[in-house]
This record gives sequence, C-alpha cells and structure tokens, in this order.
Amino acid sequence: MASFSQKKEELDSLPNNYDDYIFVKPGDSITIKLNEITLFPKHKFKSRKDIRYYIWFRKKVFKAYPYAKLASERLDSLNVRLNKIDSKSKRKKYTKLVQKYIEGEFTDQIKKMTRTEGRILIKLIHRQTGKTAFQNIQNLRSGWKAFWYNTTANVFKLSLKTEYHPEFENEDFLIEDVLQRAFQNDKLQKQDSKLNFDFSKIIFERKAEIDVEIYKEMFAKMRKNRKSIKQKKE
Repeated sequence: MASFSQKKEELDSLPNNYDDYIFVKPGDSITIKLNEITLFPKHKFKSRKDIRYYIWFRKKVFKAYPYAKLASERLDSLNVRLNKIDSKSKRKKYTKLVQKYIEGEFTDQIKKMTRTEGRILIKLIHRQTGKTAFQNIQNLRSGWKAFWYNTTANVFKLSLKTEYHPEFENEDFLIEDVLQRAFQNDKLQKQDSKLNFDFSKIIFERKAEIDVEIYKEMFAKMRKNRKSIKQKKE
C-alpha cells in the first residue's frame, strides 16, 4: 500500500507540459529542440570614437522603445474593444476613457524626452503599430489629436507622419540594430514589428557597418554653439 501511494505521489508531481522535457530510452539518440535565433555579425566601426556615439544612441532607443511598445498594446486593446461595441455613444465614451488613461501614462514622460528620443519614439510607433503617429490619431477624438501635437509635434518640432524604414534609412537601421541585439540579450522585451522587413538580410547587406556621422556633426555643432555663447558672455 505504501509503495502504491509513493508511486501515485511521483506521478502527481510530473509536469503537465511534456513539450519542455526529453524522454530517452537506452539506445536512443538525443534530439534537443532549441528556439530559433539569428546570429548577427559584429559591428564594424570606423573608429573607437564612433563606439561612444553608438552607445549614446542606444540609450536613446532604450528610453523610447517601452513607450512605443505600450502605445501599440493600448491601441490594439482599444481597437479590439471598439469592434465589440455596437453603440456609437458607448464607443465614444470608451474611447474618451482610454484617451485619458493613455495621456496619464505618456504626458510627463514624453515631455522629459530629448528631441532625438522624441523622433525615435515617433518612428517606433510606426514600427510597433504599422501606422504612423498621424494615422493612429486620425480617427480618434480631437482631444487625442491635441495631446499628440502638444506633447510631440510642438515640443520636438517633428512630423507625426514620420515613417520607419530600416531597409534604407540609416537612423532606422541603427534603431533596429539596437532593438534586435537587445531582444537577443533580454535587455528589452520583444514585440514584433507590424511592418514587413527582414533585418537579418538588411544587416548582412550593410555588412554591419555603423554610420554615426550625423550625430558627430550634431554634437560638434552643439559644442560650437556653446563655445560661442560662452565667449559672448565673457
């Protein structure tokens, strides 16, 4: 009886999901099922100095990405719920509630972003939702439109129609490179793009060359302006 009870306890403790386990009998060969990953080539920098600019840019992407991901999740939830609501007045009421909720999540954080972070955010919204920020707000309430214009377009002087094209835009390529490597290293939670592009093909075509010249020029201009202002004060 004790032996039967012990065997029952052992059976009860077995996991229900057998897919995560491998059963091997004597003489069997072992087959291990691994998650598919893409191995990206090492970066090719023109100089050690360029590495610093890439790391600086990576921090910007890390800051903007979670908000683009969250925007995608909220908009997806909104659209799914709206499709289930037949009443026009109830749809309007629900949209208003979601709008206020999203505004509460985004307003303060977006206003603290730099212009570069704001530009990356607008591009990533296109990546995560498949629509530009402008297209996402077209069918929503006028107050929602005002929110986006006041907290992004006017603050950063950026176009809400900006698209995301890592296949030919250098900055977008850099953004996608940062994201893909961060996903692999579990530094960012992966959310698939709703745009159609093959980054593994893009990075091999570009030979993993990192071009940060535009940021070097930007910082050089900023340093020159600060120096000019300092000289005028003296």
